[in-house]
Amino acid sequence: MNIKTIKFATFDDQRPGTSGLRKTVPHYQQPHYTESFIQSIFTSLGGVAGKTIVLGGDGRYYGAEAAAIVLKMAVAQGAKLVLVGENGLLSTPAASHVIRHYHADFGIILSASHNPGGKDGDFGIKFNLAAGQPAPEHATEAAFAVSKSLTEYTIADVELPSLATPGSYRLGDTEIRVISSTADYADLMESLFDFPAIKAHIAKHPFVFDAMHAATGPYAIEVFSKRLGLPQQFLLNTKPLPDFGGGHPDPSPAHIDELKAAIAANPAVVMGAASDGDGDRNLITGRKHFVNPCDSLAVIADNHQFIPCLRTLKGVGRTMPTSRAVDAVCTARGLNYYETPTGWKYFANLLDADLIHLCGEESFGTGGNHIREKDGIWAVLCWLNLQAATGKTPDDIIEAHWKKYGRHIFNRFDYTALDKATADEMLKQFEIQLEKLRGQTVSGLLITDAQQFNYVDPTNGETSPGQGLQIQFGEQARIICRLSGTDSRGTTLRMYVEYWQSDVDTPPALAGTTSTLATMAQGMMNLEHYCQRTQPDNIV
Repeated sequence: MNIKTIKFATFDDQRPGTSGLRKTVPHYQQPHYTESFIQSIFTSLGGVAGKTIVLGGDGRYYGAEAAAIVLKMAVAQGAKLVLVGENGLLSTPAASHVIRHYHADFGIILSASHNPGGKDGDFGIKFNLAAGQPAPEHATEAAFAVSKSLTEYTIADVELPSLATPGSYRLGDTEIRVISSTADYADLMESLFDFPAIKAHIAKHPFVFDAMHAATGPYAIEVFSKRLGLPQQFLLNTKPLPDFGGGHPDPSPAHIDELKAAIAANPAVVMGAASDGDGDRNLITGRKHFVNPCDSLAVIADNHQFIPCLRTLKGVGRTMPTSRAVDAVCTARGLNYYETPTGWKYFANLLDADLIHLCGEESFGTGGNHIREKDGIWAVLCWLNLQAATGKTPDDIIEAHWKKYGRHIFNRFDYTALDKATADEMLKQFEIQLEKLRGQTVSGLLITDAQQFNYVDPTNGETSPGQGLQIQFGEQARIICRLSGTDSRGTTLRMYVEYWQSDVDTPPALAGTTSTLATMAQGMMNLEHYCQRTQPDNIV
């Protein structure tokens, strides 16, 4: 076996964001670029010699080439075992489970999640640690530090085995074991939920699931069809494609026209669901109501006793931008709840410390303590188990929730492709003005607090400053502003606005609710002056 040491000029742009390093495909295709980041991960984790690694991805363009690079570098550097998903495919939640199930040292996930795919689309690499959790900030910063001075990597010039079927192969000191992408994960799901009850419910009330030509297609077939009996006619776009069939692998209301049409076409269908590129996000909708992800988290928390894996729910975590709907549930139910920065890695410590068993974020992510990632299929199963146990439809469930707790009207306004330096300066000046806003009344709402969100992890005392600017109007409303950490082109300003309507049968006191709050925030931060924007590019 020929092992080569390749020298190259150092890259200076390999700092991972919230969910790994995301760049355009052409950027990753630069000579030595992918190898540099993989070597930085290996080196920062103390090398791979004698270690067990999990490798998989969402099937997007450039994934096969990147997987081959990882395998050849792992072989060259003496990895003991590399567990690879069949055809290189592992959803992010499945990868987290495989890491935990096989006691791997770490895993590499080749995905850019919900970002567009294809030869001109996005690609991403992230790494998860031994508990299956996304690498925390100290680990990603260590990899970045290595990359800034890295000038060589070691790789094997060797022919790799086919990843098309499960089997075990040896190259030098390394075993490459191709495993079923779906079996371990599906077994886990069957242990967490009441599959017989769900199967009986589905027989009467089938649901429609859109896999968006992304990673969850095979999982949907295995779990929903083979194990729960859902006819495959109700499963849409289940074949993973490198460009996601030309669609956008993002389960948001803007991308579910096909799903809505399929629901409308069959009166027996009471629910629709979708997942994203790598399978960690979820969308839930009834025939009448789209279920906002913030409300979904609150509903699951409020009805946890109907869901076997959550019956002993101890606490709940939500990201700071996520609406306070779940806070109201936890207060009423006597449950502890925690507010973290955006990024699933912040939940991992709370899960490991057994402080929470359920967590979620506004960007369509929900998960439990079964793995250390958000989990789209798991969230859908929570809703199916809830329906099977209560006999109620998603529309019935969400309407009853609003009656009980009031409605936390929530939207996210995205301003995309901004110049990062300009956006940073805008938020810097906005933060300086925050203290002056306290005590002011705007549109009849009293500003009770305005400050930067600085997080202190309750499990280890680690601090994560500068996580987002908050303006609070007591219990009535909230505005959050932060820059996204998952962009490959420019930067995105995300503005999260929330308005609580206590009585859903009467018009809200603030006309326009979230739109009015967003316009108010645009003026406060002088958005038009800095970024020449008066309207968002996307509203979720």
